[in-house]
Amino acid sequence: MERRRVAEPRTVAQVEQAIPAQPPRRAQDAGGAADGEHRLVALLQRTALGELAAFEEVYRELSGPVFGLVRRVMLDRAQAEEVTQEVFTELWRLAARFDPDRGGVRAWALTLAHRRAVDRVRSEQSASARMEVAGRLAPESSAPDDVAEQVEHRLEREKVRRCLRRLTEQQRETVRLTYYTGYTQREAAELLGVPLTTVKGRLRDGLIRLRDCLGVMV
Repeated sequence: MERRRVAEPRTVAQVEQAIPAQPPRRAQDAGGAADGEHRLVALLQRTALGELAAFEEVYRELSGPVFGLVRRVMLDRAQAEEVTQEVFTELWRLAARFDPDRGGVRAWALTLAHRRAVDRVRSEQSASARMEVAGRLAPESSAPDDVAEQVEHRLEREKVRRCLRRLTEQQRETVRLTYYTGYTQREAAELLGVPLTTVKGRLRDGLIRLRDCLGVMV
């Protein structure tokens, strides 16, 4: 009986070399949404075994949507390209952890991309803010009302984040794409590779759960 040969795992450096510096302008059409997702799952499973050719196929399928999402979050194109490379390096590292029962490959990749992009923006803003206030910070710099308002806004943001974590992964990503990143429902459907009716359903159910959660937590 012939034994199946498992591909030898590649190093991260080899994987990074396989990722082009600039993503293609348009991702290739996978065919049907369901067929395309099944194909991506199979490719990611092969990627988890160390098959670089399968990983390159994943990149060709998803680099356009991933870069488009990152570019929406970040103003600087060069940084967006850098973050896109980081996302695919992370996909390579975490391929074995992907669970198809929790969501699709495309949604998973876009979730990683959104987190990476937001983290980079926050890091840049935090560094800039620290430099800005370092030389002018004084005990009387903020009035009590201003401090109270800042605390209130921070608590509101934390409340929303806690409620977002209560949504399913599909609902959460749909809400993020349409409300936080600015995609239309149709654009979100194309990015996620699902029908428009599916996006509308996830958005409706997600917003209902958010409303109920925020109402309870007020």
